[in-house]
Amino acid sequence: MSAPAGGVSAAAAGGSGRAAPPAATGAGPVPRVSAGVRAARLAVHVDDERGLALLRPLDAAGGPVDAVRTVPVAGLVLGEARAVWRNARTYRTLLAAGVRAGRAHDVELVEGLLVAADGDFGAPHWMAAEAAHLAGELVPPDEAPGDAVDEPPALFRRAEPDPAGTLASVVAVHAAQQRRLAADPRLRTLAAAESAGGIVAEEMRAEGLPWRADVHDALLTEALGPRPAGHGRPPRLVALAAEVEAAFGRPVNPDSPAELLRAFARAGFELPSTRSWVIRRVDHPAVAPLLAYKDLARLHAAHGWNWLRTWVHEGRFRPEYVVGGVVSGRWATRGGGALQIPRAVRAAVRADEGCRLVVADAAQLEPRILAALAGDAALARAGGSERDSDLYAGLAAELFGPGVPEGRAKAKLAVLSAIYGQTSGDAGVHLALLRRRFPAALAAVEDAARAGEEGRLVRSWLGRTCPPARPGDEVPARARARGRFTRNFVVQATAAEWALVLLAELRSALHRIGNPCRLVFFQHDEVLLHGPADAAPEAAELVQAAADTATRTLFGRTPVRVPMPARIVESYAEK
Repeated sequence: MSAPAGGVSAAAAGGSGRAAPPAATGAGPVPRVSAGVRAARLAVHVDDERGLALLRPLDAAGGPVDAVRTVPVAGLVLGEARAVWRNARTYRTLLAAGVRAGRAHDVELVEGLLVAADGDFGAPHWMAAEAAHLAGELVPPDEAPGDAVDEPPALFRRAEPDPAGTLASVVAVHAAQQRRLAADPRLRTLAAAESAGGIVAEEMRAEGLPWRADVHDALLTEALGPRPAGHGRPPRLVALAAEVEAAFGRPVNPDSPAELLRAFARAGFELPSTRSWVIRRVDHPAVAPLLAYKDLARLHAAHGWNWLRTWVHEGRFRPEYVVGGVVSGRWATRGGGALQIPRAVRAAVRADEGCRLVVADAAQLEPRILAALAGDAALARAGGSERDSDLYAGLAAELFGPGVPEGRAKAKLAVLSAIYGQTSGDAGVHLALLRRRFPAALAAVEDAARAGEEGRLVRSWLGRTCPPARPGDEVPARARARGRFTRNFVVQATAAEWALVLLAELRSALHRIGNPCRLVFFQHDEVLLHGPADAAPEAAELVQAAADTATRTLFGRTPVRVPMPARIVESYAEK
C-alpha cells in the first residue's frame, strides 16, 4: 500500500486565508486589522470579556518566534499563517466577528487523535489535561459537555481567569503535538484534515442550511393533521391509535412497548421486541395501523413542530456538528438530528430566491475506499471511473456474468458482507466468490477482523485508532464481535478521512476562485452547497475535482476513482 501523497495540501488544510467580507451595518465597513506577522503558524486565543485576540507567532515546529501581541478581534485578518487554537469555540467567536481562518490546527481535536493512537481512547484529551500532563501535574477530567462548543454564543462571553495562561498552554501543547506528529506523516495528514473539518463545521453552522418554516409546517399538517394544542397527539396519530385499539379490542398505548408486547401476546404472538421489522412479520389487523403510527410518531417527535420552533430561525437550520464524534471519525451532532433529515421534510430545505442547492454524494464510497486501501486493482477496475459508474453493477458482471437476475443486489450483499462481517445464508456463498475474485480486498478486512479478535489495536489508513479491547473481550463471542467491529472500522474510518479531505479541498477551491457558493450541510458522504444560481454550475464541477484530489491525497497513484456527480436543485427533496 502506498503512503499518502504528502500531507494534506495547503488547500485541503483550510483555504486562501482571506477574511470574509464584514457584515453590512449602519456604521459602515469594519476596519481590517492585520495580524502583522510573518510566521508559519499563529497561536490564537480570544479574550471574550475585552474583545481582544491574543496572538503568538510560531515556527513550523511550534516554537515561538516573537512576543505575544494583543489586537481587537473585530476586523482581525489572520493572513496566511496556520491558526493554532484550543478548540472550535475560538473560531466560532472569530466568525461572529467576521474573521475567517485559512488553515488551522485544533489542539483538542488533534489531542484526541494522539491519545487514541497511544491506546488510551476516551482518556482526557482536552487542553487542560495535556497541559497538566506536560507540567507533571494531576491530569483533570475533560470538561462536561455543557461547557463545550455547543453552548449558545451568548454564553461564550464570560470572564476567563487567565487568557494569557490559556494562550501559553495552547503554545506548549501544540509544540508537544508537533514533536509527535513529525515522526508520522500519515498521522500528521490526519491531524491537518481533522482540524480542517473543525473549520468547515463552524462555517457551515454560521452559514446555516436554508430551511423554509412555512413549507415544513405545511408538510407536517399534511402528514399529521393540524398542529395540536399543548402536548397532545396530532389528529392523524389519534386516528391511528384508535385503529390499533380497535384491532386489539381493548385500550392499548401504541407508544408503550410493554403494552404492545402484552397485547400481541394475548393475540397469540410472543414477540422479542416492538421494532418495526419484528412487527411487520406478524399477521394481525393491528400491524398496518401500528406501523403507520410508528412512522408518523417518529416524524412528530424528531422533526415536528417543537423541532421546528427550536432549531429553525430566520430561515436557517444551524446544527451543532461534532467533528470526529463517532469512534470511526464520522461526525455527530448535538441535538437537531442534522444527520438524519427524513425524506418527509426534505422539501423544506429550499434555496433562497435567486439561489440553488448543489447536492452530491459519493457513489459506493466504502467499497471503493476498500479497493484503494487494499491496493486491489481488480476491485478498482470493477468499480469503473466514469461519472455514472456503478460499482455494484460492475461487480455483478464480474461475479455472476451479465444479465443475471438481481445480480446487482447480490453483488452489493457480497461487498457489504465483506465489510460488515456477515456470513450467514446467501451472504456466505457470495462472500466466498468475492474472496476468490478480489483476494487483496478480502485480506485487508479479514486481517483487521483477526487483529480485533486478538485484542490488538486497528488503525485507519491515516492512523485513526480504534478503542482498545476491554476486559472480557477475550471471551470467544465478544472477541468475534470486536473482530466484526474492527473489520468495518478500518474501512469506515478511512472513508471518513477521505470525506474530511474532500470538504477541505472543496472549501478551498470555492474561495480560491471566488465562487460565492458555500458548504451548508454534510453527512458522511454527502454535501450540500448553497449559492447564486449562476455560480452553481461551476460549484458543481468543483465537487468532483475535490473528490479526485481527496483520493490522490490519501492514496497517491491509484486506479480507484470515487464518482461524485452533483445535481443543481431548488429543493433537497429533488435529490
